[in-house]
Order: sequence, then C-alpha cells, then structure tokens
Amino acid sequence: MGEINLSNSAGRDAVVTTESVSPSRQVRWLDQQSRQASGVRIIKSTTRHDVDALLAEHGDLSAVSAALVEGDPEIDFGNAGRFLSETSRVYVDEDGEIVRNIRFTEIIRNADGSIREQRPRKLADTNISSDTPLRWSGVYIPKEEAVRKYVFSGKAQLHHVNGLTFDFLFAMAQELEQRNSLMLLGAGAKSNQPLILRRGGTPYRGFLEGRTDGDRYCLILHFSNLELKLPENDDETE
Repeated sequence: MGEINLSNSAGRDAVVTTESVSPSRQVRWLDQQSRQASGVRIIKSTTRHDVDALLAEHGDLSAVSAALVEGDPEIDFGNAGRFLSETSRVYVDEDGEIVRNIRFTEIIRNADGSIREQRPRKLADTNISSDTPLRWSGVYIPKEEAVRKYVFSGKAQLHHVNGLTFDFLFAMAQELEQRNSLMLLGAGAKSNQPLILRRGGTPYRGFLEGRTDGDRYCLILHFSNLELKLPENDDETE
C-alpha cells in the first residue's frame, strides 16, 4: 500500500511501510487430467440481446417468448463466448449509450436504511502519508466490544524499515497486546478524521491491533466504515 507517517504515545514520529494482508496458502486448480487450470472471463451476452433490448424489439413478453421458441435472439453469435483480457469500466444511460459527463452523488442513510442526506461526492486526497502523522489517539476499544460494534472491511500490516522503527512498532504492538484492545486511529491533529487510503477512496476508521511473540511483533491496521447500531424500537402494537 505504501508508506504512512505514524506517531506513538510518546509523541515520536516515524515513517513505516504498509502492505495488504493476504493469505499465505497457495491454491492450484487442476482439471480431471491433473493439468493446470485457471479462471478466465468470457462474454456471456451483450446489451443488444438482453431482456430490455428484446422487449423494445418485440413489444411484450409474449412476443419475446414466441421469438425465443422460434430462434435464438438472446444470443450474440459474433461475441458470446469470446475471452476477455484487458477491460475498462464505462457508465451507460438508460438507453445503453456511453455517458461521458458523470456526477457522483453520496447518499447518507439512517440506521433503518432510509435516506438522510444526498450530496455531491467530493474526491478527498489521501491523508495517511501527509506531513501530519497518524497520532496515537489513546482511545482503546476492547476486542470483544469492537467485533460486535464495527464491520471490518479490510486490513493492512505495518512493517519497520530499520532498527529504530522496529523498536518503535514493537513497543506499540506490546502495549496494545497487554491491553487486549484495539486503538482508534485517525488522521488530523486530533486523530479524529477518517483515513483516506487513496484519492477519492472510501473514508475509513482505523483500528490498530498489536501482537507479539518473543522478539517478533505483528501490527495490523483494521479498516471499518460501518458501525452496527440497533434501530429505534417502534411503538408496540398488539
């Protein structure tokens, strides 16, 4: 993922590296003849042969059903089954035409799923490697409480780059392990702003977890953008 500027409980700053946490186990897929197999992407259909296009051409579902019995209008024989390699995402309108001027809207919802606010989406810049370090907030959340209160959607492992940063991160991991807690980690001078991992990316809350094993350590930064809340109870009715 890159580098981040981090501050510990003593106010010392250090630049450390991060990388995505991925499983170490490697899986190989073999066919019935024990030959190496791999996944591929193919074209299943095109917009000119989907249900909406068939309805526009034939008028109603009854006419579409009759056309399906008589032939294969849902199959694009020139493209169906072709392998896909490099692709690019595009946005289309209701008529299937490519849209070139797009405005993104951010939707804020209440705990019951209703829409509370709609506003133009702002592309915020990344703030994990800025001049202002991610400060030690001192807000500890017991692990038993965190797993029941937040939905974690990703994580990154923090690594040292030299002996000094090893001691720096090891002390962090040791303190968090002794407390058996996650520490809330945010951006800004007061560590109360969300973490933006990449420009225009989703804002996250950061939760720092530490583990040690002898002279080894593991420092993991968990990301969450969803808090579990119970909706307000409606008036009881018989």
